[in-house]
Formats: sequence, C-alpha cells, structure tokens
Amino acid sequence: MRWTEEDIPDLRGRVALVTGANSGIGYETARALAAHGAHVVLACRNAERAADAQTRIAAVAPEASTEILLTDMADLDSVAGSAAQFCAAHERLDLLINNAGLMATPKGRTAQGFETQFGVNHLGHFALTAALLAPLLAAGEGSRVVSVSSTAHRMGKMRFDDLMGEKKYGPWTAYCQSKLANLLFVRELQRRLDAGDHPTIATAAHPGGSRTELGRENPGGMLGHGFRLLRPLIDGVFSQSAAMGALPTLRAAVGTDVVGGDYYGPDGIGEARGHPKKVGMTARARNDADAARLWDVSVELTGASYGPLAEV
Repeated sequence: MRWTEEDIPDLRGRVALVTGANSGIGYETARALAAHGAHVVLACRNAERAADAQTRIAAVAPEASTEILLTDMADLDSVAGSAAQFCAAHERLDLLINNAGLMATPKGRTAQGFETQFGVNHLGHFALTAALLAPLLAAGEGSRVVSVSSTAHRMGKMRFDDLMGEKKYGPWTAYCQSKLANLLFVRELQRRLDAGDHPTIATAAHPGGSRTELGRENPGGMLGHGFRLLRPLIDGVFSQSAAMGALPTLRAAVGTDVVGGDYYGPDGIGEARGHPKKVGMTARARNDADAARLWDVSVELTGASYGPLAEV
C-alpha cells in the first residue's frame, strides 16, 4: 500500500522540532505534523519567513499548535542558544527533524569558518542533535532523529584531507559530500544509541526531485548555467510537489514500521517521484570506519557533547 499523510497517526501530546520549516519540504513536514496534533517548533533563521509559515499552517490547520525558534544553522552559537532556549521551555522532544540545508552554493564560510554546505547541512545539525539528545530526546519512548539527505549522496565522497574545500572547492562536490555525511551521521548515531540501549532511534530520508527553493542560488559557470536553463523542465517533468517530497521524511518520523537506521525515499523511477518506501544507500554511506571518523572529526570541530554516547 502507498503511504500517505493519512497514515500519520494521532500526534497529540507530542513535540516536534523542524529546522528550515519556513519553506519547501520543511514547511510541508511541519504542516503535516501540526495538522495531526503535534506541537511543532519551527526552527528558522528568518523571523519574517517563519511567521509567514506559521500563518500559512494556521490557515490550513486552524487547530495547529506551533511556535517559532529563531535558529541560524550556519552559526554554532545560535544553534547552542536555540537549543538552550528550547530545553528551558519544554519538558520533552519526540521528533527532531534535521531538514534545513543548502545546495550547490558558491564557496562560503559559516560563522565559525567552516565550508558553508558542510557547516549547515552536517555540522550545525550534529551540534543541535547533541544539545537536545540527552536532556530531552533520550528521555522518552518513541523519540526519533530524522536527517534529510539526498540521492546526491551517491556521488559523494568524504574528503577527510580537505573537508572544507580549502585545497579545491566545487559547489556540487561539497553538496554531495554533505549529503553523504548526513547518512554517515545517522549510521554512527544509531550504532551508539543501540550500544547505549537508548530508546531514541535515528533515521534518514530524501525527497527525490521536489519543487522547492533549494538550489535556486547555484554557482556560475557552465554547470550552473545549464542547471538554470533546465530548471523549468526538471520542475515540470521530473519533480514532484514539496508536499509529496515531504512524505519520506514524515514516514521516517512517524511510520509504525520504521526501525533505527532506515532510509526512506520516493518509490518511482530513480527515486525521483512517488510515495515513500525504504530505499538503499551506497557502500560509502554504510562505511562504519568513515562514520566513526566523521563523528570524531565533528566532535572536534563543533565541541558538541553527546554525554554517555561519547564513550560508546
């Protein structure tokens, strides 16, 4: 059977935090969770856009319970402050949706000097998960951490000798590496959760080809020019709505048959469109040595503490 929003269970009493919830699949994920009773925290960088998303959710789901948490995933100080603010205001967190991301952007640096895509897509969420796991996520049964990856992980390679693209930077190379990092993070996090007998599980999803704002700011040169020219064709023929693109994330977050380490994507040709199903990942994404190495490097770069899981 095809999994749809109608398969989302009653989420009343549950709390979810969605990063990048003001647009695209982040918005659709937040909307669907709120419509099914969850209290949804919209973790967004821009206050005006977050307020607009909150208004739009209320318009389609009048009973929805939402709040805004200003968070800049490109600044670890902002991430830490937002996590502390959340912990002070809430006694539980059932669903952490690590959704915010950038795609194929020009070379840039985060507030702490990390390559922007690796910093936002991976390191920011690594630090946020650490800050919320021990005090809230691990405290309740059924809690989940969902990381949004991409089919682009298939072209990714961890360049541990040049993670920040200082020797050589390519917008797509950096993006694919960051999406591979998302899956390696889920793998190592789940290994540590299992070893520590924690009730939380870590899962992953990808939206296939979805019509969102992701990638609108792309690099110049022949590749970027070609991408801009083909975008109307891609959007019209090879992609699906953001609401459909959010379904894999939603299934990974609330599906009753989901187990730790599962990865969901569309069931259509090339996983570009369709309803969510469990999908495969590359051998590089299942490399335990790389997963452990990335974890150690991420701890060193962010200073994030995973408490008891740090020693597992």
